[in-house]
Amino acid sequence: MLHHVELWVPDLARAEATFGWLFAELGWTEHQRWTAGVSWKLGDTYVVVEQSSAMTGPHDRMRAGLNHLALHADTRENVDRLTRESEANGWKLMFADRHPHAGGPDHYAAFLENADGFEIELVGV
Repeated sequence: MLHHVELWVPDLARAEATFGWLFAELGWTEHQRWTAGVSWKLGDTYVVVEQSSAMTGPHDRMRAGLNHLALHADTRENVDRLTRESEANGWKLMFADRHPHAGGPDHYAAFLENADGFEIELVGV
């Protein structure tokens, strides 16, 4: 079981707007808040976004490290709804020409990217 993930971001307000909207829509609740960060929790797992002064460069999902987070979005209908609403909330749809099967013909998901290059995969069943 995953305990937590911490993402260092260049702009906390921008990250909070995108991640906060998405986590709330998926049923996560705010868990912790401090000057440089915020976290959201679902069950025993939480995700932190933090604007750290120790960060040395921008996130690049194509380099070694985190490529993306894949999150359960429950139903295919919920994936579709979140995809429709995502652009107004700071996300853009990736692989639009293959959506919702960019992960393969038997995999229903939306791949979203925010302005800082963080990718989220919303998986529906």
